[in-house]
Amino acid sequence: MKLTSPAFKNNQNIPEKYTCDGENLSPPLFISDIPVGTESLVLIVDDPDAPSGCFVHWTLWNISPQTTEIPEGKIPENAIEGITDFGKPGYGGPCPPSGIHRYFFKIYALDTRLELDSSATKEDIEEVMEGHILEKAELIGLYQRK
Repeated sequence: MKLTSPAFKNNQNIPEKYTCDGENLSPPLFISDIPVGTESLVLIVDDPDAPSGCFVHWTLWNISPQTTEIPEGKIPENAIEGITDFGKPGYGGPCPPSGIHRYFFKIYALDTRLELDSSATKEDIEEVMEGHILEKAELIGLYQRK
C-alpha cells in the first residue's frame, strides 16, 4: 500500500496553504495498492516532535477501501473524523511553536469497519483497530513556521 500527495513528497516541506499559516486545508492524498480483503481505511496524522508529546492533527476512519483519493479540504463520503489534540474533530494543519516538525500521515488497511463515533480520539481508534491491521503506509511532511 502507498500513500502519496501531489502537494509534497515524502520527507519534504508541506506547503503553507495546508498549515495554520495558510488556509489550513487538508492536503490532497492518493492511496494505492490497497490490499485484498480490506474492509475500511483509517488515516491518522500526528506530530511526534511536539513539545507536549505526539500531537494529533487529524483522524479519519471507515474510509471505503475503494477510495483512491482524499481531495484537498474534503473527506470521503461516509468517513468519520474524530477529536484531535485541538479539541475538536476535523483537520488541524501544522503549526509548530518552533523548529522543523515532522508530520506523519499514516494510512491503515483494516479487515473491519470501526464502531466509533466522532468523539473518538487517536487512542480509541488505535485500541479498536489492534489485531485488524492488514497493511500500513505513511507519508512524512515537514514544516517550520517563518
